[in-house]
Amino acid sequence: MGARIAAHLANCGVPTVLLDRVPTELTTEEKKKGLDLNAPAVRNRLARAGLEAARKNKPAPFFLDEFADRVTVGNFDDHLFRVAEADWIIEAVAEDLEIKRDLLARVAPLRKPGAVISTNTSGLSIAAIAAGFPDEFRRHWLGTHFFNPPRYLHLVEIIPGPDTLPEVTEAVADFADIRLGKGVVFAKDTPNFIANRIGAYCVCQVFRAMEDEGFGVDEVDQLTGPALGWPKSATFGTLDLVELDVFASVIRNLLVNAPDESRDVFRLPAFAEKMLARGVLGAKTASGFYKRRKQPSGETEVLTIDPQTLEYRPRERRQFASLDLAQNIEDASQRVRTLLQSDDAAGRFVWKVLSRTLLYAASRIPEIADRVVDVDRAMKWGFGWELGPFELWDAIGLADSVQRMEQEGQTIPEAIRRMLASGAQRFYSRTNGATQYFDLRESS
Repeated sequence: MGARIAAHLANCGVPTVLLDRVPTELTTEEKKKGLDLNAPAVRNRLARAGLEAARKNKPAPFFLDEFADRVTVGNFDDHLFRVAEADWIIEAVAEDLEIKRDLLARVAPLRKPGAVISTNTSGLSIAAIAAGFPDEFRRHWLGTHFFNPPRYLHLVEIIPGPDTLPEVTEAVADFADIRLGKGVVFAKDTPNFIANRIGAYCVCQVFRAMEDEGFGVDEVDQLTGPALGWPKSATFGTLDLVELDVFASVIRNLLVNAPDESRDVFRLPAFAEKMLARGVLGAKTASGFYKRRKQPSGETEVLTIDPQTLEYRPRERRQFASLDLAQNIEDASQRVRTLLQSDDAAGRFVWKVLSRTLLYAASRIPEIADRVVDVDRAMKWGFGWELGPFELWDAIGLADSVQRMEQEGQTIPEAIRRMLASGAQRFYSRTNGATQYFDLRESS
C-alpha cells in the first residue's frame, strides 16, 4: 500500500522517498550473486520490490512508467534520517498498533517542526497511535486513509486527532483535493471510520442473506454488482482483491474496539473461516472465492468455490426473473426499486441486505460522521457504489420502506422516526438549484 500511495504522489508530481524494513535473510537469487545482508541492494530490497510491483500491477498505479523515477527507495535503518526533509510523512506499515507506534517513536525526533505526519490505517484509533508523543507532533498528526488502489479509488478519509490543529486538517484536505485529485471525507476517530464500518456491516449482511437463501458465491455476485449500482467485482470478487485475512482483521478491529457491535453480525460464515484457516485468501494466494484455471485450448477459465465442499467448480449463472427485468434499466434508482419490488429469491436477498444496511448507516450518525452526505460520499468514492446508503433510501422510498421494516420487526433508529414525524420524506432535496440534505443530528 505504501508503494501505491507513493505512486499516486509521483503521478501528481510530488517527489517521494519510499522506505521499508531491512531484510533479515537473503533470497536464493541474492545468494547466487554473492551478496550479503549488508549490500545496499539487499537492504533496500523490500522497498524496491514494492516499487517494482507497483510498476507491474494491473490496473497500473503509475500513470506513466517513467513517473516511478520520482520515487527514491531506501530502508528504515539507513535512510530514516530523510524524514527530516519531508513536508508530509505518511506511515503505512502493518495494521498493528505497536508496530506503528514503534516506528513513529523513531520518526518523531527526526521530523522537522511543522511537518505533517499521518497514518494510513483502515481503522485503528488515531488518538491511540499517537498517545504520549510530544505536543508539537500531535498537533500535526492525523489519519489519512487512502483507499486501494489510490490512483483509481477517489476516497481519502481524513481523521483528525484530539490535538490536531484545524489549519493542519484544512491544509491536508486542500492538498489531497487540489493536488492529489482525491475526494475528501472527514471521519471521526471511531473503529474503521466511515467506509469500512458501513462496508464491513454490509458484507456481513450479504453473508447472512446468502445463508438464508442458500445461495452460492456466483449467485451472490450476480446480485451485488452492477444490478445494485455496485462494482463489477461485486462482493466476492472484491473480497478476493481486498483479501480475506485483511477483511477478517477489519471485523476483529470492530469487535475489539466497538464493544457495542453485535458479535452475531460481525462474523465470517463457517465456510469463509475454513478458507481463512487453509490460507485461501484471494489475490495474494492466487485462489480465494474465485481462481483461474488454464484450459488445454490456452483460454483461462474462472472457477468459483463451492461453500459446501470448498472445491472449485465452473461459474454458473442462475435465472432470476427480477434480475432479468432490472439489469437492462439504466437508472440505478429504478433498477434497485425493480429488484426490491419482486418477491422472488433475488428480491428477498436484496431487501435483506439493503434494509439492514440502511438502518445501520442511520444508526451510526453522529457516531462516525455528522452528515449523511459524508456517509454517501465515502461509500461511493471508496467502494464504487453509484448511490450511497441515504441516496438508495431516497430511491426506494423512505416512508414505505420504514413501514415494511416495522412490519418485519426491524428496529428503526429514533432519528429516522423523528425525521418522518417532522414531515420529511427524503434525505436530499433541491431548492433553487442547490442540493440540501436532512441533518439527522437535529432529529437525534
